[in-house]
Order: sequence, then C-alpha cells, then structure tokens
Amino acid sequence: MSTGDFEHIPVLFDECMQALDIKPDGVYVDCTAGGGGHSRGILERLGSEGVLVSLDKDDEALAACEASRAQCPGKNWILVKTDYSRIKDVLEELKLDKADGILADLGVSSHQIDTPERGFSYAADGPLDMRMDMTSPLTAAVVVNTYSEAELAKIFRLYGEERFAGRIAAGIVKDRREKLFENTLELASKIASYMPAKARNEDQHPARRCFQAIRIEVNHELDSVNKLLNDGPRCLKEGGRMAVISFHSLEDRLVKEAFRTLESPCTCPREFPVCVCGKKSLGRVLTRKPVIAGKDELERNRRAHSSKLRVFERNGTEE
Repeated sequence: MSTGDFEHIPVLFDECMQALDIKPDGVYVDCTAGGGGHSRGILERLGSEGVLVSLDKDDEALAACEASRAQCPGKNWILVKTDYSRIKDVLEELKLDKADGILADLGVSSHQIDTPERGFSYAADGPLDMRMDMTSPLTAAVVVNTYSEAELAKIFRLYGEERFAGRIAAGIVKDRREKLFENTLELASKIASYMPAKARNEDQHPARRCFQAIRIEVNHELDSVNKLLNDGPRCLKEGGRMAVISFHSLEDRLVKEAFRTLESPCTCPREFPVCVCGKKSLGRVLTRKPVIAGKDELERNRRAHSSKLRVFERNGTEE
C-alpha cells in the first residue's frame, strides 16, 4: 500500500480482517492508522451504514489517510489526530455507541523508520528525534543529552530489556560531557562501543534495544498501551473483538496479561469453593497462542518477522 510519500505495508492483514469478523453496518476503530492499510481493508468490508474511525498522532500518516479517503466516496471514514489511549473519549465525542471491533498495530511504522529525518533508525543518519507527534516537546536528543545516568539505565533496562544498560548509560553520560549527541548513527555507533565485543556480534544491530527504549520513552508508549488495554475492551459491544499486533516481548506480555486478566479476573484464593471477590469475566481470549506471519508474508515484508497478533472477544457482562 502506498499513498503519496507515505508507504507502509500492513502486517498480518488477512489475519486481522478475519479476527475482526467485520459486520457491514458495524462501528470499527483503527487505533494506529499509519498509511491506512488496515483501515482501507476494514472500509472495503463496510457498507454504507458502517463507520470507521482511524486514529493517529502522526500528521504524515493522517495526510496519507486523507488522500485515501478521497478515493472512498460513500464511506463513513472519520480521521482523528490523537493518541489511541483516548479511544473512550473519542467514541464519546463522536457520539458513537460502543465499537464492534478495535484494531491496534503497536510500535513504529515502516514509513517512520525509513524516513531518516524522523530519527527512528539506527541504520540511517538523521537527527535524534523519534517523535510520532512532531508537536511534542520531548525528543530523543532531550532524553540522551539531559537524562541522568540512573534514568537512562532504567529506561534501557525496562523498555529495551538491555543487559548492558548500566554500561551504556555511563558511556553516554561520559561522552556527552565532551560533545552532545546530535544524530542517530553517532549514537548507534557509540552504544555499540560501550558493549562487550561478544555482544556486538549479534545478528541484529547492538543499538536496537536502546533505540527502542528511547523511542518508547519519547512517545510514552507503554502508558498509552496500558490505557488502551484497559479502556479498549470496555468500549466493545457484546461479541465485539479487539485485535492487537505487537512487535517486541515487552508489548506482547502486556497484551497477553491484560487479555488473560479480562477473561479471568477473579482474585479469590484457589481453595475457595466459590468466588466472593465479585469480579466477572469481560470476555474470552481467542488466541491462546499469538498469531504470527506465514512464510509468504515474511518473504514480502521484513517488518512482519517479530509481529504477534492477539485477539479478545467481549461478552455481555457489565462491570
């Protein structure tokens, strides 16, 4: 799928369409519109009474969707610039009933990674930016050049699951005393230099985990994901489904645990003969194991290699 200068191949496309079980007259929310690939798929399956709401905080993504929307006359496609953590507020503001389906493709888009000027890539030179919303004041440069050694080590450890977080943080703080970090290739090279030689010989770039951590910090991604996982399922109609694609183990664990808790929220000790906590299941998990990309898709789209899809279906229980 390509629209203008924005190119993004939607991962697990067929699997997402099947998981959402799209009703022609339903209400659907694409929480991460990107270039509109998943959104267009949903829209093609909707009739004149159906409604699609696509969210994104990236102006370039929304511009690409706007261009696509012009090619879809007679379709109810609403674009909203916002973070997906506001899904509940958005539906209320649009005076829409609960959704029949919600899709979230987490993480960074191919377009963002492949545009050096956005500063997401450790493989192409660009400014230390990494903002999904270009109006946000927090950039990667601010994180790298102003956070304390302890703060940097914490985000590398928590958000990047980096084994050498302490060494890398110490190296950054030491080197920035001489010269502030300004671009991505310089930072990626320095991160690699702080690591043991053996760690630099991995199949993937040694800076990838730290870049992931900085990106998550800049965009407050985990806060947004946690709020989406709390509010999203509660915005579904009975029988509605929420499908979430994640790209690293940290996100996938959050999705897995959130869906599991929604299905089995009881906190009573196992020895209790009956539940007394009063917490009721909100639905059921449809994916005991995550759905992953098949061989054909992996050959077409390298971004699909780490993708995992999990799906939750709402029941009629009200909390």
